[in-house]
Amino acid sequence: MNSWLNLLQQHRIIAVIRADNVSIAREMALAAAAGGIKLIEIAWNTDRAESLIPKLQQELPDCKIGTGTVLDVDNAERAIACGCSFLFTPHINPELIAKVAENNIPVIAGALTPTEIVTAWQAGASAVKIFPIKVVGGVDYLKCLQPVLRDIPLIPTGGITIQNADQYLASGAIAVGISSHLFSPEAIAEDDWTTIIARSQTLIQKVQPFQNQ
Repeated sequence: MNSWLNLLQQHRIIAVIRADNVSIAREMALAAAAGGIKLIEIAWNTDRAESLIPKLQQELPDCKIGTGTVLDVDNAERAIACGCSFLFTPHINPELIAKVAENNIPVIAGALTPTEIVTAWQAGASAVKIFPIKVVGGVDYLKCLQPVLRDIPLIPTGGITIQNADQYLASGAIAVGISSHLFSPEAIAEDDWTTIIARSQTLIQKVQPFQNQ
């Protein structure tokens, strides 16, 4: 647990990748890593995620490659077997949380309301993903949660941008997950990986004051 939280505090950014083509997903991950992002989540419903995760872990030894959008225990077991470094769920499933935790892999459960957040934490989640935070107020919602839930590490996702990522960190998030605002559909359609590398570099520079705090 402490090593995971230290890792989040050190890096602050999780690049979230979801793609219908495994080659595109791989290029997205390589571009994010080239831009300095060290925590990369491959959504479990990405094309051939089960084979891509261990491949990326070999190609990017300085990065931690995890998975997300894991909905049940069966898929959690498969994700563990393929070597994921961390695992995100969009919901609270105590059996799934327990299964991942017993394998000493950080598990981040999705929640939205204060009741759900506390429930996920008490079930053994290593941190709690606040999703989708944009639709319930964004940074302002996090500011409302923080005074009463400050002992629970929160990772907002859903609406995080290069422009506002630092605002979430300043408001108490331990890290943020970013997807479409980093991996723009236009850049991906044009195989413009240079733009995604540059976006990743800009994002890292933006959050650098919060790293290792």
